[in-house]
Amino acid sequence: MSEFIKWFSEIGIKDVDEVGGKNASLGEMYNHLTLLGVNVPNGFAVTASAYRHYLEKNNLNEPLAQLFENFNPDNIDELKKVGKTARNLIMKAKIPEDLKKEILENYHKLQEQYGEDISLAVRSSATAEDSPTASFAGQNETYLNIKGEDNLLWAYKMCIASNFTDRSISYKYTHDFDPLKVYLSVVIMKMVRSDLGSSGVMFSIDTETGFKDVVFINAAWGLGENVVQGTINPDSFFVHKPTFKKGKKAVLKRKLGEKEKMMVFSKTLETANLAEQFTKNLKTPIEKRRRFAINDEEVLKLADWAVKIEEHYSEVNNHYTPMDMEWAKDGIDGELYMVQARPETVHSQEKATEFEIYKLFEKGKVLLTGNAVGEKIGAGKVCIMHSMAEADKFEKGDVLVAPTTSPDWEPVMKIASAIITETGGRTCHAAIVSRELGKPAIVGAKNATKILKDNQPVTVSCSEGEVGKVYDGILKYEVEKVDISKLPRPKTKIMMNLGNPELAFSLAKLPVDGIGLARMEFIITNYIKAHPMAIKHTELLSETERALIDELAFPFDGDAQDFFIKTLSEGVATLAASVYPKKCIVRMSDFKSNEYANLLGGRHFEPVEDNPMLGFRGAARYTHPNYKEGFELECLAMKRAIYEMGFENIVLMIPFCRRIDEAKRVKEAMIQNGLGNVPIYMMCEIPNNVIQIDKFLEIYDGISIGTNDLTQLTLGVDRDSQIVAFDYDERDEGVKKMVKMAVDGAKRYNKYNGLCGQAPSDYPDFAEFLVNIGIESMSLNPDSVLKIIKDIAEMEQK
Repeated sequence: MSEFIKWFSEIGIKDVDEVGGKNASLGEMYNHLTLLGVNVPNGFAVTASAYRHYLEKNNLNEPLAQLFENFNPDNIDELKKVGKTARNLIMKAKIPEDLKKEILENYHKLQEQYGEDISLAVRSSATAEDSPTASFAGQNETYLNIKGEDNLLWAYKMCIASNFTDRSISYKYTHDFDPLKVYLSVVIMKMVRSDLGSSGVMFSIDTETGFKDVVFINAAWGLGENVVQGTINPDSFFVHKPTFKKGKKAVLKRKLGEKEKMMVFSKTLETANLAEQFTKNLKTPIEKRRRFAINDEEVLKLADWAVKIEEHYSEVNNHYTPMDMEWAKDGIDGELYMVQARPETVHSQEKATEFEIYKLFEKGKVLLTGNAVGEKIGAGKVCIMHSMAEADKFEKGDVLVAPTTSPDWEPVMKIASAIITETGGRTCHAAIVSRELGKPAIVGAKNATKILKDNQPVTVSCSEGEVGKVYDGILKYEVEKVDISKLPRPKTKIMMNLGNPELAFSLAKLPVDGIGLARMEFIITNYIKAHPMAIKHTELLSETERALIDELAFPFDGDAQDFFIKTLSEGVATLAASVYPKKCIVRMSDFKSNEYANLLGGRHFEPVEDNPMLGFRGAARYTHPNYKEGFELECLAMKRAIYEMGFENIVLMIPFCRRIDEAKRVKEAMIQNGLGNVPIYMMCEIPNNVIQIDKFLEIYDGISIGTNDLTQLTLGVDRDSQIVAFDYDERDEGVKKMVKMAVDGAKRYNKYNGLCGQAPSDYPDFAEFLVNIGIESMSLNPDSVLKIIKDIAEMEQK
């Protein structure tokens, strides 16, 4: 047994002190998870003992210790000077002969296994790395496409010298590690030829919200460093773990990234002193940028591995352990491989019952947007930096704006109020460090350094979903902290209204009884963008409209209907996933004709109406020749979400159903479209729905009272008209009588009854009225939920 070399087959998770976090985890996976089908390339660790041996043989311990006496890590000039001196000491030293001999002997063994021409990945593995509270993400160096003895030995020295990069020293002090007691082991492993394939990172938890029920995967063409370092915007995918484990293998949600660059191997090795010699970045061909870097089958295979890895590490650690992983697809053999796994270090440390809500009280001009990192808000004056050479001008509390924020910038990042970068995805190293520092960050904000100006006051909001927004000026906001475990649970079910899938995971912690109103309209407007009938009848469109639809459908092999069905089903499924297995009531589309006309191609299919609010909307459309095929697409999307994707917690709901015959026709159409076994509710929002409640409930399985339209039609008030707005009041005795009649009718048939609308949170007396008549549920906007839970519990006690 060698003291300096340990093969993956000889090490596991308990060997972090000797081989570092990365090596220990690779050994753990190689020994335990390859048996479960997880591919891990072979390799070996050059140990921490070898690192200490290197320092001792070259008499480096004393000079390194002197460097860190009276050292101030917050002084950036001092940090740079000490880091450079430490690295130079290590690089000028020689690898002891006994260590060199062992490294090369074991390199030759890898050549015997994989062939003389094997390319190596040489990666740092710190002994404090991948601990539960510190990921050390990107703090030490990695060298790829290493071939030949001299290059291997050079890469080994570069790795151990990277223990003293400026960012690594600063990171150690931030996390209370002694820089002289964190030792460097080095990974030497078979290089997966992802330069000819694709690669990325994945988490067994949502990185922004801590939502535990999903696997999150990023993917891009070529080597993974661009994804990890945040220099590109990658593809992203989510897979829902509970339904996946039940055998429903489907992508929950996907987003096409721009994948601007792809890192590949250089063909020539001109010098032996620069990392850049081994790899280079190329512009990604446009055809590849428009396609996903991995297919659904590969997404699901990675998700399967993520679940197995999380379950294994949770068992080993004897507690729930979400994981942060790196993967690569070999372009030669076409196989996927796992190349790293470590514990996730942010959300795994949070208390599950604590809910922190950032609320923006003002709205300003949106200057630019990007991918939100975290769910916080920060404000300050802009400081634009293109490199760490400009660090002197950065002041504590500034908003850092940069082309890209790599982990080198950690000393500046930790004193920033917020961070904005022009490139990067939500799993890049910079995003991981931002989360650990608790800083709101927006990555992938195009042209940020050109749009924003130095000293400009801005507010950075990551509290409004997956899209982060930079507002002009310092806006007022507050932070509300709630311990959910101390909230009472009323008998009346409290649900939430939600239509934006981007907010779903961030709201999953709310102690609600499900989603009482999930609207399709947001998904169709923001993700699909095209009129359903335009998808069906592209022959009626202009050349420009057809080209735009072709562009949207391109990642789906050019099939526009497949694009519509998958995009709508995955948007709705994302909403359902956030409350799974609780009920998610999904209302079929309820655009008015003027709203539908604004969709791509919509002008060809929509009438011009004087009063769209009372016109061609809701149930009237579904079996009408002008929209019947569009409704079929909606039904096929819901059929996929419920049966193929496994979200049987979805209940469908029909809006604005005027007459009994109409209700029967719509129900029959849904049965014909494969939705015969799905519970179907009706929006109760027309006086006729109340008057004939018994007959409507012979057809449908429950009702949800829509107070907006019911109030409008009971009082004869146009709710869009400012001049008669004073007459619009849900608390009018006539409206309340309608609500009570509807609830009583549903109770007679022992069917679901609920109300969706803001009236209960706006008017406590209206909420008390609903409690008194014994309504089953109330569904409100998410920002009202916590308050209404307390209020309703008190009312019930009275």
